Amino acid sequence: MERRSFVKQAAALGLAGLAQAQSRERLKAGLVGCGGRGTQAVVDMLTGSDQVELVAMADIFEDKLETSLDRLRNPKFLSQRGGDAASLAKRIRVEPDRHFVGFESFQKLVASDVDIVLLCTPPGYRPIHFEAAVNAGKHVFAEKPIATDPVGTRRFMAAAKKATEKKLTVVAGAQRHASQDYVETVDKIHNGAIGDLQAAFAWYLSGPVFHAKARDAKWADMEWQHRNWYSFLWLCGDQIVEQHYHNIDFMNWAFDAHPVKVVASGGISWRPREELFGNIYDHMASDFVYPNGVHLTSHCRQYPQGTYRNVSDLLVGTKGKSNGQDMGKPGINGQVQEHTKLIRSIRGEGPYLNEGMRVAEATMTCIMARESAYAGIEITWDQIMASQQDLMPKAFDYKLQMAPPELPVPGKYKFV
Repeated sequence: MERRSFVKQAAALGLAGLAQAQSRERLKAGLVGCGGRGTQAVVDMLTGSDQVELVAMADIFEDKLETSLDRLRNPKFLSQRGGDAASLAKRIRVEPDRHFVGFESFQKLVASDVDIVLLCTPPGYRPIHFEAAVNAGKHVFAEKPIATDPVGTRRFMAAAKKATEKKLTVVAGAQRHASQDYVETVDKIHNGAIGDLQAAFAWYLSGPVFHAKARDAKWADMEWQHRNWYSFLWLCGDQIVEQHYHNIDFMNWAFDAHPVKVVASGGISWRPREELFGNIYDHMASDFVYPNGVHLTSHCRQYPQGTYRNVSDLLVGTKGKSNGQDMGKPGINGQVQEHTKLIRSIRGEGPYLNEGMRVAEATMTCIMARESAYAGIEITWDQIMASQQDLMPKAFDYKLQMAPPELPVPGKYKFV
């Protein structure tokens, strides 16, 4: 039987022996989303295991794909990114017929003979791409967050459950869960090292993110929004979803639960009402309440160069406090270690991993706070899980004109 046929049949049947069937050869990986994060994810994966190679790439923009591939073939770039250039370069094996370009490029990649799909596009696309990968019987590395709206998050959750049925490995790009200092510290917190949790605080005070300096006159709305995706809600989810996710995911981990409700506030204090700046806020503060009644106060903002920066956490217990990593020893870079875990799970050399539901719940927690800030109301977990908000367009084309919605105004914005 041909290997490709066996892999497809094994995935369809949900056989745990799929990893063992692949144990005598290198696994084949394909990248969907060839920007900076996707390019680095490839370096991290190949650094984390010598049992995998990159054989396919997909992006809606050919220039993004070719730039990424040129970098991955450049020994100087690989060395600067922390990899062993010689070892990594020989495992970049992307032939010309494996350069998939266009809005349907992900479908062509998941239909190929890759074993692993790395999903590194802007997060608005993650539910669609993840569902397709799981349906095709592929193991998945999914960058965080995994959606920008509740409908997409629930779609991802459904596919995550299917991945478990098929015994497909799913690892999320939330590197704290693979960082030894965080893992050891959270384990000690769960075992009472700082007593019962009484309060929690999280900060992500950083700078603005832009992927373009200005709009090219030939770009229609859809291409422009993709070229500068971080400024547009449907693609990025706003800072609290795309970036502050790390803190909030960590807090859910420490509390071993998701919040039951939130009240949040936010707005823009410096971002001009110009097209470069899109329709996201530049600051947000949230008061989450967990099932035990304990509050998490979170604050995120993206202010210009020269303003205060702080990315940190604080947990306060009846016997002490922790910043989340102070009771553990530093280990291998978590962004590398998460790929080591992925490969070991696929090969059956480590525990089976499916982190899909965890990353989805953390994403939904972030979305819950964003919607509270936009609408100016308290939102419960049950409400956000029932929300019908769906931000994704119904058509995709480089020439599509689609003006973004206005910046949300509390009192006028309607939570659905």
